[in-house]
Amino acid sequence: MQLFSPLTVGRLTVPNRIFMAPLTRVRADEAHVAGDLIAEHYRQRAAAGLLIAEATMVSGEARAFGLEPGIYSEAHAAGWRRVTDAVHAAGGRIALQLWHPGRATHQDLNRGIQPVSSSDKPIRGGHIHTPSGKQPYPAPRALRTEEIPGIVELFRQGAERAAAAGFDLVEIHGAHGYLIDQFLRDGVNDRTDRYGGSLENRTRLLFEIVDAVVGVLGADRVGVRLSPAHGGNDMADTDPVALVRHVARGLQERGVAYLHLRHTQHDAPQDIALAQAVRAEFRGVLIRNGGFTRESGEDALRAGLADAIAYGMPFIANPDLVERFARNAPLNAVDMQTLYAPGAKGYNDYPVLAAAV
Repeated sequence: MQLFSPLTVGRLTVPNRIFMAPLTRVRADEAHVAGDLIAEHYRQRAAAGLLIAEATMVSGEARAFGLEPGIYSEAHAAGWRRVTDAVHAAGGRIALQLWHPGRATHQDLNRGIQPVSSSDKPIRGGHIHTPSGKQPYPAPRALRTEEIPGIVELFRQGAERAAAAGFDLVEIHGAHGYLIDQFLRDGVNDRTDRYGGSLENRTRLLFEIVDAVVGVLGADRVGVRLSPAHGGNDMADTDPVALVRHVARGLQERGVAYLHLRHTQHDAPQDIALAQAVRAEFRGVLIRNGGFTRESGEDALRAGLADAIAYGMPFIANPDLVERFARNAPLNAVDMQTLYAPGAKGYNDYPVLAAAV
């Protein structure tokens, strides 16, 4: 099976193409430092070709979930170093996802500071959990043009700390309706400056961040995640295929290690068109994520529409997912009640297969 064949990802050679998708699990401490609980979680899953760690705050004013981890201080880098050491000792490889939520947060989570975005459009129809309970998403403040270099700098500093923490790669989070995505898609971005309007302008922030991170790590240690047709966080774009094609072309010019495409459903016609558009422009590794099984992941690799498959929910409940796929064994079911609960339950206590006789 191609899922079990090695792959070169930038400067890494990984032993299989079964990757772990980034999964927010809110198990950091009150200071947003990754601790032993998180280290054990990733260590258990180190057989994955590549672990992509969860959305990680590049700023202390970018909290959106509660106890998500950060990478904006030396203490955060030291915490993540315990994680990367544990993964590497188990023979694994791990990337860190650099993230800013933009408008997808609330001032009550960030010391009263109003969220920022490409525009002043709030997320419609949703609610966010805050210290005072569920609340509607507030209207964000549109970033001023002169503030945007400061956002780029946050990601650059995050990349520096990720390198100090021992990560093999860094993934820039340009998906799921978070800050970078709020610039990419015209359903939110209505700017009239050099960061709005045309595809060249709407992708400018992403490429400035990519260039800054590449300047720290080298292109062969950088990946980007996109979800140009995913509707979460009240997101939309009039032409997601044109958007992903333009981004893929720019990433190819920069020689980044991978492009990670998050689908709504991998086999929907529009999602297949997105993968085809990336393939037409990008020669690096194409990772796809979104409802894949062992069999459909293998089919995508065989068809040439992916180089690796990122699995989310299956890795939550199956730390030995690679072994289960190899043995075509049944999968544990996810305990949905403990996805965002504190502690090891539903996080580090899922059973593994007995050793093969």
